[in-house]
Amino acid sequence: QVQLVESGGGLVQAGGSLRLSCASSRSIFSVNAMGWYRQAPGKQRDLVASITNWGRTNYADSVKGRFTISRDSAKNTVYLQMNSLKSEDTAVYYCDAKIGSNDYWGQGVQVTVSS
Repeated sequence: QVQLVESGGGLVQAGGSLRLSCASSRSIFSVNAMGWYRQAPGKQRDLVASITNWGRTNYADSVKGRFTISRDSAKNTVYLQMNSLKSEDTAVYYCDAKIGSNDYWGQGVQVTVSS
């Protein structure tokens, strides 16, 4: 198992930036992949970005060129740098860790982008 704690959400104007952090209770190299998902009201939870334990990244088309996922192995933390934010990026953002066939989730952080 793993515990995930997200931080860094908040309110930002369109065009601004935020950085989300996800601190893991175990080494990020001991999980298959970590990622960020988001869920807007009335919508399903969708993948935003992910990074495998060997460093391969994947992004949703809607965030390519604006968001960057990265990690700090010394801190067991994964980050999501979000630039050029748009109102449609407003959602609750969740950190996810995949271990085998299981998904573990953080509590989520609210990101609100005002236009």
